[in-house]
Amino acid sequence: MWYSVVYKAIQQIPYGKVTSYGHIANLVGYPERPRQVGLCLKHLPDSSDQPDSRYNGDNVPWQRVINSKGVISNRGAGGAARQETALEAEGVEVGRGALGERTVDFGTYGWFPDRLPSDSDDEDEDEDEE
Repeated sequence: MWYSVVYKAIQQIPYGKVTSYGHIANLVGYPERPRQVGLCLKHLPDSSDQPDSRYNGDNVPWQRVINSKGVISNRGAGGAARQETALEAEGVEVGRGALGERTVDFGTYGWFPDRLPSDSDDEDEDEDEE
C-alpha cells in the first residue's frame, strides 16, 4: 500500500520538473517519512527485470525526486550519473556544487504544490456538478 501511494504521487510530477523526497512524503500525508520515500525508489523494479510490474522504472519517473538541498543523492555505482542523464533528457539542467555534487535549481525546475493534482481533480469535479 505505502509503495503504491508513493509511486502514484511520483507519477504526477510533471515532465521537466523535480521535487524532494520530503515533499512527496508531505503530499501523501506522512511528512516524517522522506527516507521511506527514498527506500521506495530504491526498491522500484527495473522495467527490464519486471516489464509487467504495475510500477517500474518506465512508468514511475524516479529521476524527478532529489534531496531537499537540490542535490542528486548518490545511490551506488553510476546511479547519480544515470539520474543526471535522465533529467537532462527532460531538459533539466544539472549543475555541479562546490564539492562536485550534481545539483538542480529548485527555483527553475522545482515542483512543490500544496496537494497532488489527483487530489485537486476531485474538488474540480464537485464544483462542476453544482
